[in-house]
Amino acid sequence: MDMPATSEMPTTQDAVSAASGSDVIIETRNLTKVYRDFWGRQKVRALKALDLEVRRGEIFGLLGPNGSGKTTTMKLLLGLLFPTSGQALVFDKDATDVSKNERIGYLPEESYLYRFLNAEETLDFYGRLFDMPADLRRQRINELIDSVNLGWARRRQLKEYSKGMARRIGLAQALINDPELIMLDEPTTGLDPIGTREMKDLILRLRDQGKTVLMCSHLLADVQDVCDRIAILYQGELKELGRVDRLLTVQDVTQIQARGLSQEAQDEIKAVIQRHQGTLMSMSNPTSTLEELFLNIVRDSEARPGRRAQEKQ
Repeated sequence: MDMPATSEMPTTQDAVSAASGSDVIIETRNLTKVYRDFWGRQKVRALKALDLEVRRGEIFGLLGPNGSGKTTTMKLLLGLLFPTSGQALVFDKDATDVSKNERIGYLPEESYLYRFLNAEETLDFYGRLFDMPADLRRQRINELIDSVNLGWARRRQLKEYSKGMARRIGLAQALINDPELIMLDEPTTGLDPIGTREMKDLILRLRDQGKTVLMCSHLLADVQDVCDRIAILYQGELKELGRVDRLLTVQDVTQIQARGLSQEAQDEIKAVIQRHQGTLMSMSNPTSTLEELFLNIVRDSEARPGRRAQEKQ
């Protein structure tokens, strides 16, 4: 990826991109899914010719309104659905090859857990599904319960859990096999502000550990806080793709912050700041918000249907 010339230190996201290089974990090629009725007639085109890549060690966000194809994309990647045309590759294997799923952790939008098991029993059950040795299961169970802050409720049955608590134990079960790729569908649903912040911090820690995270969410502020790159889907089509910081930068506006300047110097531009021995604090493009970007893309898609996205570098 070509980086613009700058004297500033590289950001965390720059470091992630540089480290990941061309190491692609997920790749879709012209991926299309059409749902048909009983007579084989096209009912819904859920996904249309999706091309994207998710690289090792990044947090990638899938955004879009209801019915835009986010969950369909995740199910295609997991092999729960078969594509109508095109191909999805995960770890260089076709997504329909279920052997790759042992390297994946998945948190669905609704966690279907056994209500009469407690947190320890739930994680032990899922650990057994991966044939984990007993000592390793116990270690992972303790680590995960502590990481999602449920130590105080580890022996309570899940039927007594609030929705936010159930969300946390659902994430823990998605991580029981220490997966390389974690797929999260609406991970902060049902969490209070503190729980949401803790969830986002945990997702960032997973990236720091070298994990790759694919998440979709309707809460745009959450995506803006944690994602390195995003793809915005609308009516099954890819409308925008790129780095979050690049997409939100307002290119045609420059903002300058300086300290120690006279009123005269404040009316001048960068050269005058230097002439007056002022300290240039920053000179950059202001950023929009992900909400503004998202709404603008939806409006533009309605006005100009069929426009395809090009990744912003």
